[in-house]
Amino acid sequence: MNDTRRVAILTGGTGALGQSVTTRLLTGGSSVHIPYVVPAELDALQARLTPELRPRLHATRISDVGDEPAFGAYVRGVLDREGRVDILVNIVGGFAGGDLASTSLDDWNRMIRLNLTSTMVACRAVLPAMTKAGFGRIVNIGSRAVVPPMGGFIAYTVSKAGVITLTQALAHEAKPHGITVNVVLPSTMDTPANRQAMPDADRSSWVTTDAVAEVIVYLASDQAAAVSGALIPV
Repeated sequence: MNDTRRVAILTGGTGALGQSVTTRLLTGGSSVHIPYVVPAELDALQARLTPELRPRLHATRISDVGDEPAFGAYVRGVLDREGRVDILVNIVGGFAGGDLASTSLDDWNRMIRLNLTSTMVACRAVLPAMTKAGFGRIVNIGSRAVVPPMGGFIAYTVSKAGVITLTQALAHEAKPHGITVNVVLPSTMDTPANRQAMPDADRSSWVTTDAVAEVIVYLASDQAAAVSGALIPV
């Protein structure tokens, strides 16, 4: 298959990291489909794209990626339009602090749903089409902070550790079908949200979203056909 004409779905594609990944995939010739929640983020993404790239960006409003019937219907819509899905990048997610004693059950469930369940739902939605085609690239987003697990944000840690385990198990299940499944583990990324949350932090060791995006796009390429089940720190 030709790298220059992929069909990609990016959850969280309008966020800080998502915008970097979207721009690179579009520049490489892919058609990129994004289920989005925040209209202002979509506006910001479209503003950074050249007129040549914008026609291959397709955005659809979805309130909850973890809603399996809704996301399944969304993927069917992409398949009706494109005929296939070659790439899935699961970027959507969130963070919550708190140790075990202070973490409410609501916060626990929210982290599991936002980080882990959303990843599982998206993977399951695209697998039948990828399996039928005998080709697929799935890239999930974990966190460097959970390898090894650290305390202080236990619900987030467990949910992202679950993403890593899901990736490794799915890589074995998908291997016979020509589908690779990998997980990228960014350290603290230099994003507006992180700058606001940690205004006094030393940002010299923070990783840029562009650097993380480069690794993701590589894993979605033909060149990474032999890489699956990998945990890649950035």
